[in-house]
Amino acid sequence: MIEFHLSVDALGKTRFAYSPLAEVGCSLRLLGEGRHAYVMLPWLRDVREPLQRLDFDLLQTLAPPGRWAPDFLFAWSYNPAITIEQQLDAMSRLPGEEIADDLRDTWKDSTVPPNLSELLADEKTLPGRVSDLIFDYWQVAIAPYWQRIRSVRDDDIAYRGGRAFTDGIFSMFADLHPEITLVDRVLKIDKPQHRHASYEGTEITLLPSVFIWPNLIIGHEAQDEFSLTYAARGVGRVWEGLPSSANAMGDLESLIGRTRAAILRRLDVPMTTTQLARDLQQSPSTISEHLAVLRGNGLLISWRAGRGVLYRRTPTGVLADGRIRSPRRVRPNQRPRLTLGSRVTKGCQHRARDHL
Repeated sequence: MIEFHLSVDALGKTRFAYSPLAEVGCSLRLLGEGRHAYVMLPWLRDVREPLQRLDFDLLQTLAPPGRWAPDFLFAWSYNPAITIEQQLDAMSRLPGEEIADDLRDTWKDSTVPPNLSELLADEKTLPGRVSDLIFDYWQVAIAPYWQRIRSVRDDDIAYRGGRAFTDGIFSMFADLHPEITLVDRVLKIDKPQHRHASYEGTEITLLPSVFIWPNLIIGHEAQDEFSLTYAARGVGRVWEGLPSSANAMGDLESLIGRTRAAILRRLDVPMTTTQLARDLQQSPSTISEHLAVLRGNGLLISWRAGRGVLYRRTPTGVLADGRIRSPRRVRPNQRPRLTLGSRVTKGCQHRARDHL
């Protein structure tokens, strides 16, 4: 059992953070496990072939499954607009010695693989080479899905922020993870395999993630600060309703038009006008007009989240498509680009994080 005794300051300093790079670290660990969570199977099927073009054996040495994970893959930011490019740029400027030590700590329970030893031998070029490896991986494994991943993440933050506003700050932790309970300002994390530990906490950072599911990462960044990387609500929706390249103009397109049908099919996860415009390569004003028509006919609902407005299809909108699709997706002609991170899984501690 791990216990964090929360001060009044800690509850007042509870904040959300963001990290595209952490999704890289979590997904690499997922790919290295012998068994895969059924929720991620559509993604696993999609990326299996393109990953063959990468140096995947070397990539997996950066974030192997197991107890430990490197801090540099789990860096985070309070900026919701943080990009993979920004995170990788910051990582490429880290001292090579720091990254090398972090990776050696990750492998301290076993032998460092020969291909990783070769990579670590040149600490001067290490940050740049690792950044390039991660960027290539991001392009084929994460970027095609990033808008949907980001939408689920933002929806989770809006949900928890709303609960804190209406039911109090403690309510944010109520359904964060099955292993977490909050009793009299003591945040308890049930980890039977971990020795009992008790800490004072004055600052909490919450990081919603898709690829961490169903695990939990505990980052103890400083003596009185810690972070929780947890699975965002609706992780399974990331892979649902993705259009298939095998389908041309279907009945729905014939009925309401190709653009409105494309919008409706993407909105099984909440998205903003800007996200839809970027995804469909159309102007925000054009997308806004289509959204107004769909909403006016009861196919969508909308609500404000922070400074933006999120849209999602209603049950009527789902039925309008004629069926709920199996998780398939079109490979876009142009894929988005990437980001950076810190440390990892089933309850990790900072500094070569502990995978509990």
